[in-house]
Amino acid sequence: MSLIASRDNPRVRRWRELARDGRQRRKEKRAILEGEHLVAAFLEAGGKVRELILSQSAAARFGALARRSGKPAVVLADPVFKAIADTGTPTGIAAEIALPAADFDLKRANTCVFLEGVQDAGNVGTILRSAAAFGIRHAVLGPGCADAWSPKVLRAGMGAHFSLAIAERADLAAAIAEFAGKTVCAVPRGGVSLTAADLSGRVGWLLGAEGQGVSETLAARASLRVTIPMPGGAESLNVAAAAAICFYEATRGV
Repeated sequence: MSLIASRDNPRVRRWRELARDGRQRRKEKRAILEGEHLVAAFLEAGGKVRELILSQSAAARFGALARRSGKPAVVLADPVFKAIADTGTPTGIAAEIALPAADFDLKRANTCVFLEGVQDAGNVGTILRSAAAFGIRHAVLGPGCADAWSPKVLRAGMGAHFSLAIAERADLAAAIAEFAGKTVCAVPRGGVSLTAADLSGRVGWLLGAEGQGVSETLAARASLRVTIPMPGGAESLNVAAAAAICFYEATRGV
């Protein structure tokens, strides 16, 4: 098994760029998964890795996972692997994957989540994780949202990406029109109480960034505005926490 020991190796430079640069990911339609959990979740979902990458010290430990991938692993010296890793203490396994196509038909989606301007990577990943947990299978991210396939969003998603159809940099107004179901916009105040709202049928959740929330232009396209009752008196909730509460409430009668 050959060992790559230089950070200047062309493959290493390319992987480093894929891990750090969303424009490069979009150009090549490739992404880097880092960590045992993400790589295993991708394989369990039936994904095919393009390249499996191991650090020298972890190569033996991840031998079984490497065999599952069906690809001969590329082994990097530990300092070289760290150069492509996004975490401070990498576990020693990563994979290059092809980004899935995002040309899904929203008219056939039972549920969907629309995100406007959610820039925090942790929030985007956590929302995707909650969506997958509550049976939502389609996510549409508008311009200004964190890159769904960035390392931080992937870590926060904990494998949710592999059970979702995700569109990025989308025209949200057009996507909402295409969905043509009941679009429910979450607002911090002034909406129908979430617990009293009619959430039956095909529901698309519209969520915006903390602070500015959903723009009035998009909110005007919603069928319904809902507000989460907060007897504790907090001004608002973190958008990822609010999303999880909304998704749960919609499933209570299912």
